[in-house]
Amino acid sequence: MSAPVPTLPSLADQHAHLLRLGLEVPPLPEGLRGDLLVVHPRHTPVADLVPLLRLGGRSGFVVEDLTDLEEFGPAEGVELPDADLYAVAGPERGDEYVDLSPDTVDPQIRDRGRSLMTAAEGVAWALQVPALLERNRCFMTSGSRRPASRPGRLDRRVPALWISNGTGRDGRDRRGAPKLGWCWAGNHHTWLGIASVAGRSA
Repeated sequence: MSAPVPTLPSLADQHAHLLRLGLEVPPLPEGLRGDLLVVHPRHTPVADLVPLLRLGGRSGFVVEDLTDLEEFGPAEGVELPDADLYAVAGPERGDEYVDLSPDTVDPQIRDRGRSLMTAAEGVAWALQVPALLERNRCFMTSGSRRPASRPGRLDRRVPALWISNGTGRDGRDRRGAPKLGWCWAGNHHTWLGIASVAGRSA
């Protein structure tokens, strides 16, 4: 059985944590409201944030076959604030969508009036509360998608955060490390929910 999703600290405490990690982030905007502080990818690429993730003393990593991560932008209907720092309201890991595919679930999330979580937002969440990544209870971030070479089509990969088993190209020394990888949009996995947010503000 999964543990409750950890509570986030205040935005001010989250900002202080980012500074302690060595990130050169702008000052916290006065009056900003929300639950999760996010660094916009235009300011700091997601790939630069992932190594700052920590779990069980191990650093996070991006899988070797996601070298084009910077080409993933907001999915249809996902609107990011025009700010280097912004806040997300009501992040959900999407445990109820475990063993379902983004192709099936993404329209349901939109119909609920929620927005699909981006990879940057998922990493920001795990940076603040590493226990969010729980063995067999991690999540996909289908708010980030990459255009395919054919106009009007999408790359079928969906970024996802989970815990490495240390197999294959991950390497045994990465067993238990937080991992940003990808899954096919039409596939379902018993250990991955589909994350979403209630809104964004700057």
